[in-house]
Amino acid sequence: MERVGKWLGRPRELYNLLWFKMGGGATVMPPLDQDALSDRLKICYRYLNQTSRSFAAVIQALDGELRHAVCILYLVLRALDTVEDDMTISLETKVPMLHDFHSYLYQPDWRYMESKEKYKQVLEDFPTISLEFRNLAKVYRDMIADICHKMGAGMAEFLQKKVDSLQEWDKYCHYVVGLVGIGLSRLFSVLELEDPIIGQDTELANSMGVFIEKTIIIRDYLEDQLAGREFWPREVWSRYAKKLSDLAKPENTDVAVQCMNELITNALHHIPHVLTYLSRLKTQSVFNFCAIPQVMAIATLAACYNNKQVFRGVVKIRKGQAVTLMMDATNIQAVKSIMYQYVEEIYRKIPSADPSSNKTQRIIVSIQTLCLPSGTVVSHNHYSPIYLSCTVLLAALSWQYLSAMSEALEEDVQANEN
Repeated sequence: MERVGKWLGRPRELYNLLWFKMGGGATVMPPLDQDALSDRLKICYRYLNQTSRSFAAVIQALDGELRHAVCILYLVLRALDTVEDDMTISLETKVPMLHDFHSYLYQPDWRYMESKEKYKQVLEDFPTISLEFRNLAKVYRDMIADICHKMGAGMAEFLQKKVDSLQEWDKYCHYVVGLVGIGLSRLFSVLELEDPIIGQDTELANSMGVFIEKTIIIRDYLEDQLAGREFWPREVWSRYAKKLSDLAKPENTDVAVQCMNELITNALHHIPHVLTYLSRLKTQSVFNFCAIPQVMAIATLAACYNNKQVFRGVVKIRKGQAVTLMMDATNIQAVKSIMYQYVEEIYRKIPSADPSSNKTQRIIVSIQTLCLPSGTVVSHNHYSPIYLSCTVLLAALSWQYLSAMSEALEEDVQANEN
């Protein structure tokens, strides 16, 4: 969950900026009324803003009681993830902790004071979080405890082995984020915010989480390497290097980028599921909550694709870019437009000699076909951006002219009839 929340910094500033720019409209819920919160819940939201960065803005766009439940869910899983990521905790201590973590939700005094991780406060003050968990309605408690139980077991499994195959990569991503997508989807349906199919179609709900997790695993290669963590599947990287850490060596830059491009191509295969899932949503706040991380993910993949900087430092989407994405991703057509834009950006960066180039091109054409109106043919003639801009402008002016002519004709017909 640490990786899920690391899109940007200053979540409260970003949230307020969104609210201001959108004019306080219905797209995003108004900022929290702090006076209406208990002191403990205020602390929880403070932890949320400190640890989840821009994802905090997405959570706080949900409605009322669901907003509080998802806040607590995030903090519980953040605490669990902090245990998993803390490389100073021995396996003998860590594995039982991960298995038992769901039980700590019902132990009022449980806390962990030995963590050296950046967000250790969620472990040190876990009694505040667990108390707010126990104050939630049973439907929320059951969902959070179930996800925590399954996620902890999955994390423990992969602590004791590396991610070997692509199938295991899918399994790991299912454990750490896919389960969240499934649990929340069931909750949306139980609360009648969405139709039953949202909770029933677990394959699509899982893909919503897996796409995000794969994106951040790809982007965070260097950070994870420096911390002694490995999440890239051996089945792929072993074709490019003897050790995963070798990809960071300057002399291996070309093969490292090819390896990453192959993983990005794999991640893109989840987008059709993402689009189908989002097309079924009917509640605006739920749509925003689900769509925004997806458009952030595709923008991140576009920034990473064929970019050697992933192996040298940090690759991030710009803050202004993220704000625009959050403001625009408010309906399925807008999301399709964003997806089309960023997979087209990837398409135009595909090196002809890249081993995965044909696979990348095929999945992108497939995605773009889904994003366009029925019957539209995807074309990849490499026109310049200026040409494309002029084409779009000409089309807009033509439409405006034809509309004006049509209105004038209608007025003439009505005048003659009178």
